[in-house]
Amino acid sequence: MLLPLSNLPRDYAWGSTTLIAELEGREPTGAREAEVWFGDHPGCPAKTPDGRTLDRWLREEGAASGAPDCLPYLLKVLAAASPLSIQSHPSKAQAHAGFEREEAAGVPVDAPHRVFRDDNHKPELIVAVSDTFTALAGVRDLAATRRLLAELGEAGRAISQRLEGDSDAAAVRDTIAWLLSGEASAEVEAVVAAASVTASDEFAGELGFIRRFGAEFPGDPGLVVALLMNLVTLRRGEALFVDAGVLHAYVEGLGVEVMAASDNVLRGGLTPKHIDVPGLLEVLDPTPGPAPVLEPRAVGSGVDLYAPGVPDFALVRARVANGADASVALRGTAIALAVAGPVTVADPATGDSVILDAGRAVLAAGVDRLVLSGSGEVFIAEPGE
Repeated sequence: MLLPLSNLPRDYAWGSTTLIAELEGREPTGAREAEVWFGDHPGCPAKTPDGRTLDRWLREEGAASGAPDCLPYLLKVLAAASPLSIQSHPSKAQAHAGFEREEAAGVPVDAPHRVFRDDNHKPELIVAVSDTFTALAGVRDLAATRRLLAELGEAGRAISQRLEGDSDAAAVRDTIAWLLSGEASAEVEAVVAAASVTASDEFAGELGFIRRFGAEFPGDPGLVVALLMNLVTLRRGEALFVDAGVLHAYVEGLGVEVMAASDNVLRGGLTPKHIDVPGLLEVLDPTPGPAPVLEPRAVGSGVDLYAPGVPDFALVRARVANGADASVALRGTAIALAVAGPVTVADPATGDSVILDAGRAVLAAGVDRLVLSGSGEVFIAEPGE
């Protein structure tokens, strides 16, 4: 069956006032609109046409419709106007241990200082929907970071010296620990001040990030942690896959995000929310390397598959136009979300169909294949390979 889904935007402080409204074709409200969740996660489950939440619907009717009691993934529209917190996510083992620890300590699951709100890992994939989407993802190669710090003169040298050692990963971890400890406030202030007056051809984007957000996050050591990370500008349709331990922060743009159904976040800066430095360092993978860009593979005419190799999810992007239909085979219960439309989403086995305008979604339960027609673009989240 095909079950339309809806939800309201979440008003996080980093959200855009315009991007989600523009996607949905309505006037902006003036409020920050950061994410729209299409899934059954209890933090903000989608709504079904009869007013039930999706988690309730799956419990009550999922089995009869060919759907599981709960979904392994969460699909979102994400709209950033300023950086999300610098963060990392735990592995499954780390999430289980952390959740049990906080449960045993009696920390309320909705407490602001609670870190592990469930016992699941949270690998995630984001695909750019806006013309560009900016993100920080992974620790940059140290040779490049040293070139950047050298351009900041004496202020950069104080950080660069911390990055020396036999192991690049250990040096990065120790440097991040020092920056976030509160003991490096003078060095952070000096780096931010130097970055605001330094010009660079190679690192114009990185220095521009500091100039743009330094006033928004005064004295925040996350600004200097950001200088250790890969700054990435995705074009529409390009993607990042963030696995457990990968340091990241989305910065600006509109994207479709799919992740394991979890809300476990270890934060390290650029946020007024709770920061758990020891917890972040425990889950962090500090290994330097390139940004974790994920290339899709074509699986049909106008159909691309983003498959990061996790069992929780994969994501299909399908584009239709000029009367050319797209056919998408499904691995299990899926959610189709339009970002341009109208697109008709049909189950050829039953003849059921739903017309999706941009920003609208539908759950496909007990469906082997979807056929898309019309003119637009649809993302389909499904279980992984």
